[in-house]
Amino acid sequence: MPEKLLTAPELSEVVQRRRSRGERIVFTNGCFDLLHVGHIRFLQQARKLGDCLVVGLNSDASVRGIKSGRPVITESQRAEVLSALSCVDHVVIFNAPDPHDLIQVLQPDVLVKGGDWPLDRIVGRDIVEGRGGQVLSIPLIPDISTTILMERIQKLS
Repeated sequence: MPEKLLTAPELSEVVQRRRSRGERIVFTNGCFDLLHVGHIRFLQQARKLGDCLVVGLNSDASVRGIKSGRPVITESQRAEVLSALSCVDHVVIFNAPDPHDLIQVLQPDVLVKGGDWPLDRIVGRDIVEGRGGQVLSIPLIPDISTTILMERIQKLS
């Protein structure tokens, strides 16, 4: 198991320690299935918004509930790939359809999602803004997505 991969209770303790040192905690979440350049650039930009980037990773069961025929890559492999990125400080896998409860536990200072998420639909916005934090949407790279990649792969076969 990668060192950066933590359970929610472990991560809660780590985040509290880091916050007590004055660090700014940034949180994002997603499936991160078939990691691509759009994911990498998004995570790099998110990391620049604070001192610690936490990535909430949808479990396999959670992804199946959101996207038919997915994930392509297992949660353990997706977590390992995310953990290998220098811009990612911690990864936590969650089973719920959305990260609301995880955000409630972690209380991040910044909540970030991709540009396909309007601010008013970002789960956890109420929690983060309620404690004076920021909620941001980072623009996506046009024509880059896991869905588009999968469509291209299917056309090749």
